Amino acid sequence: MSAIDQSRAAGVLLLCRAEPDRVRPSAQLLREPLFLAPAGEEWSVLVPGEEAWRTEGTNLAAVTAEWAHALTVAEAWPTVGLWWDEEGAGFVVAAGFRRTVGYTWLADGAPLGEEGAMTALRSRLGLDPVLDAEAIDRLTQPDSDADAAARVLGLIAVLARVGLHLPAGIGPGTSAAALRAAAQAAPSAEAVEWPGWREAVRSGLDVSEQGFLGDWIRGPKARALGAAEIAAGVSLLVFARRRSGGSRRRWAAAGSVLVADGALTIAYDAWRSRRG
Repeated sequence: MSAIDQSRAAGVLLLCRAEPDRVRPSAQLLREPLFLAPAGEEWSVLVPGEEAWRTEGTNLAAVTAEWAHALTVAEAWPTVGLWWDEEGAGFVVAAGFRRTVGYTWLADGAPLGEEGAMTALRSRLGLDPVLDAEAIDRLTQPDSDADAAARVLGLIAVLARVGLHLPAGIGPGTSAAALRAAAQAAPSAEAVEWPGWREAVRSGLDVSEQGFLGDWIRGPKARALGAAEIAAGVSLLVFARRRSGGSRRRWAAAGSVLVADGALTIAYDAWRSRRG
């Protein structure tokens, strides 16, 4: 596959290690045009609309990292974000409050990333420490026959071993328009839209039994966790006000996710208490 050319192929994919019903509430809080589709057993893919990132000076690696972090900051499942443009391609991996890390390949496939990103990918995705590790390590070694697109396709092949199966037509090296068309045509795909806070809270409560709260946290612990999330979210919202452009929106999205999840935690604990 030839090197990626932004004029015909640039885009972002967010691969979430969770079913669509669990991903939808966090995706709604991003307040960006997205398509959500199943992508294998316990996997979902989010395809952002081109208008969400196609602005002058946008750094796709940074945008992808911010979205992946916002999706997972209040969740137990990880997200792998893929990006590609005329300068190269790469991935980020985000999970909860752990540091979001990424790896980049230049357009000709030359590796340009931190070793810790591969370690984080293996541990957060639960990859085989021997077989999968060998396949991933090959992606960090010089290879004159593998350009940036081939490197990311190699990463997808590794993730396929843990259940990832992208819908037809959705993959790196594809133009944004083609990605959107493929996402619309994917089985069980849906457009994700911001439903307003009332419906967002309602849908969050519907999945809270399976989400970050789990069945193990109730009472004072739940209320303390909720208060901490709200405090952290408010801090991010204040920080976002000092930013500009798309970065401001994405930091605000992360803050909104935390505030909403903290409120859900407290509301859910109160609801459980009333039910006895």
